[in-house]
Amino acid sequence: MTVETAGATAAPVWLDSAARDLLARRIDGALNLARRDGRRALAAVTVPVAAAVDVSAAVMAARRTDDRFFCLEQPERGGAALATLGEATMIEATGPGRFADAAHAQRELASRVIGDDADADPERPDGAGPVLVGGFAFAPGGGSTPEWSSLAPCQLVMPELSFARGRGQARLTVCAGVDGDEAPAAVLERVDARLAELRPAVMPLLDPDPTVRPRVSGATAPSHHEAAVGRAVERIRAGELSKVVLAREVRVHAPAQIDPAPVFDALRGAFPACYCWCVGTPELAFIGASPELLVRRDGARAQTVALAGTTRRSADPAVDDHLGEQLAASEKNREEHAIVAQRIERTLSPVSVWVTAAEEPVLVKVQNLQHLATPIRAQLAESVPVLELAGRLHPTPAVGGEPWEVAEPLIPALEGLDRGWYTGPIGWTDMSQDGEFFVALRCALLRGKVAHLYAGGGIVRDSVPSEELDEIEVKLEALLPLLS
Repeated sequence: MTVETAGATAAPVWLDSAARDLLARRIDGALNLARRDGRRALAAVTVPVAAAVDVSAAVMAARRTDDRFFCLEQPERGGAALATLGEATMIEATGPGRFADAAHAQRELASRVIGDDADADPERPDGAGPVLVGGFAFAPGGGSTPEWSSLAPCQLVMPELSFARGRGQARLTVCAGVDGDEAPAAVLERVDARLAELRPAVMPLLDPDPTVRPRVSGATAPSHHEAAVGRAVERIRAGELSKVVLAREVRVHAPAQIDPAPVFDALRGAFPACYCWCVGTPELAFIGASPELLVRRDGARAQTVALAGTTRRSADPAVDDHLGEQLAASEKNREEHAIVAQRIERTLSPVSVWVTAAEEPVLVKVQNLQHLATPIRAQLAESVPVLELAGRLHPTPAVGGEPWEVAEPLIPALEGLDRGWYTGPIGWTDMSQDGEFFVALRCALLRGKVAHLYAGGGIVRDSVPSEELDEIEVKLEALLPLLS
């Protein structure tokens, strides 16, 4: 990958002598802790950096072939960004209890991190300091097919380097994982080598006119999806359930390996209000632009959004407004939306002092789509980690079904695909167990020369198979033009 670098060829001094000395002392402490009980410990230091640095471009440019990396941006939200590189340690879990297991492992890990006091830096942006980044598969054992290998049903990475940016501030956190069998100087040398590869950079550009055009094909025929919708409607009208979400996969076969960097750059430019992300491993990159927050926790405050009901956009403002009015008045879409909002409120109530939702849904407009959305807030009655909140809420009826116990076995039977991390929660959590997770929508799995694109729609009593297929085609337009 060719990347232009900004400024001089020498690497910037990311850690001054005082920060480096502090990290060295903390590495000594972490080594002593690891030697004492034979378990991995971590040393971290967080320093201010220029907010003008394109943190995602820096990470993309510095990644090694064997690296894990993570980029998350929401440009319209004060330039919010979190970009990470490498792996200091990792939490993995599988099965129905993977959210609770991950939260327990996080608590254990937090006691083994020697880092800064977050309260001493009140201006730091969200996500600054030692964090875990990653996500969860849609299903408890999801991602078992070969294309998803290297992404476990739950995988949360504490990176070696992480940039956090927001509200005009930016921070770099350097984190060293130690097992007790290294010399302090060797650990510090490893950190120095990593930092020496890190430079301000700009993203590479998408090739506007490739010599060989990619080939697009459905994993199954369009008629398969229409038939699945028809069978789901029959089950709904028979009273077995009120809603189920069905997805479709489309594949793009490119002439060369697909680089996630220019695709991510294009997404953050086209969808500045969305969660634009890229989760990378040595084998793959999972990338997309999602409008749907699953949960955000900041101390005792929790936020989420019920997002369901979709229509297209128009370049003509009058037509665009008319489409939005039709969506807001649509009985089918309002029913689908109400199912989601009511379930979220019921789920949060047992752990909250109060839960409040907007009386009427609002329209959320992104580049090619508009949705019905209801913001929901809660005051937590106890300190429930953001990972456990995500586990309580996932899957909402916006990506699963209602009731879930009926929809759960029906979805794979009708779809005929392994969703992997599609429609699963992705995000971050810090050592205070605050954090933010969104739902992986409008996305693609990039593996070598093949991109697997996923999109779905909610099926209710009045759903029409051909219209549901049309809605999926519109949703695929978020990524398909960039890859084909």
